[in-house]
Amino acid sequence: MTRFQPGPESQRAYRDALGSFATGVTVVTTRTSQGPVGITANSFASVSLDPALVLWSPAKSSRRHDAFAGAQSFAIHVLDAAQGAVAEAFVKDGAPFDRVAVRNVATGIPLLDDCLAVFECRRHAAHDAGDHTIIVGEVIAAETRPGEPLLFVQGKYGRFTGAN
Repeated sequence: MTRFQPGPESQRAYRDALGSFATGVTVVTTRTSQGPVGITANSFASVSLDPALVLWSPAKSSRRHDAFAGAQSFAIHVLDAAQGAVAEAFVKDGAPFDRVAVRNVATGIPLLDDCLAVFECRRHAAHDAGDHTIIVGEVIAAETRPGEPLLFVQGKYGRFTGAN
């Protein structure tokens, strides 16, 4: 066990420690005046059942941060284990919509096909959080299907292989 105090000199160790926590993988989408935009995020969590609230946290250093920090509506897509290429597409490019299966809904938000769950949200709150912004969304519609989630741990995508 290595003990350290988080700071500039131990940033890699801190990132590695955080990477020990396996998370699901999401893609968040919204529509801007320049068109649709998306970003891969693993900083997703449920906040409240009543009202239905979720959160996610884009990095302020992201070129896409301002599009999401100012968005009044957005969708969070929980990716299926077979959607690693979708996750990677949105890591590298905020607008790979011509390379992924997508549909539009009345809100104008692009929704990705074949996800395990989709949460259509309207902005509830945003909070400054160091080098990220915490965005809280009120879920106005949700959809789900059975399947296996795409996971992210120690810098790699994977799947759950636990015993039943």
